[in-house]
Amino acid sequence: MGMMMQSAAGVPVDGFTYGLVTPIAAYVMACLGSALGLRCMARALSLRRNERAGWLLLASLAIGTGIFTMHFIAMMGFTAQGMEITYDLLTTYASLVVAVVVVGLGIFLVGYLGKTTGTLLAGGVITGLGVAAMHYLGMAGMRMSGSIGYDTQTVLLSVGIAVFAATAALWFSMSVRLFGAAIAAALIMGVAVSGMHYTAMRAVTVHLHGPGGDDSTGTSAIGTLTPILIGPLLLLLFVGLFVSLDPMMERDGRRQWGSRPGEGSGEKLEWTPFERR
Repeated sequence: MGMMMQSAAGVPVDGFTYGLVTPIAAYVMACLGSALGLRCMARALSLRRNERAGWLLLASLAIGTGIFTMHFIAMMGFTAQGMEITYDLLTTYASLVVAVVVVGLGIFLVGYLGKTTGTLLAGGVITGLGVAAMHYLGMAGMRMSGSIGYDTQTVLLSVGIAVFAATAALWFSMSVRLFGAAIAAALIMGVAVSGMHYTAMRAVTVHLHGPGGDDSTGTSAIGTLTPILIGPLLLLLFVGLFVSLDPMMERDGRRQWGSRPGEGSGEKLEWTPFERR
């Protein structure tokens, strides 16, 4: 059920070897990472400035790891005709570190300086560049009997989508307070992150090394990527369990997401970043 495309001046590639299975699974992971990240940001902003670091770190882990797992689940469905694809472990995990660290810079910036236009834009640019860096560093970890090229305009478009998505995520994290709205925000962010990935993949061309290859459909990297993803998936599970066991977790749908027990509609929220320094 794949959708084979002729890579410009290269071999045919297919980003959907297993049909909709990998894009849907990747989207779910993007949504999960975004939802956990938004939740952690909301909890961080309900605290005093000197108490926020732990929750901001968890938000960085959730969003960065969610992006990483989204990318490599999607890459399970990527094949190039006649080629076996594997991944270099060091480069692959380096992309995870880059995602968490750079996304964390944007999150900490906004988490401590508040929701000003300048801060959101700066944080969005930093975080978006981290998302893009994770994607292209992850692509650099691919090993095959060929080389990868990119269309510059499509690459720039994918980076623009990443920056827009990151800025929107940070805005949501500072503005969205109701649980239902936060879930909707996470679903939207999942669309944006997945859209960035598949836009970036449209920029890819694969060139075979040597005189030519066979006519086989190629081998996806599912066998290589499955063990690579176990650690990040467990990390997301850890963050999810930590959030679910948080004693301040929302238990009444009428209270606002991230509020303390006893807070709710009609009461002044304490977590707005401009109110508690």
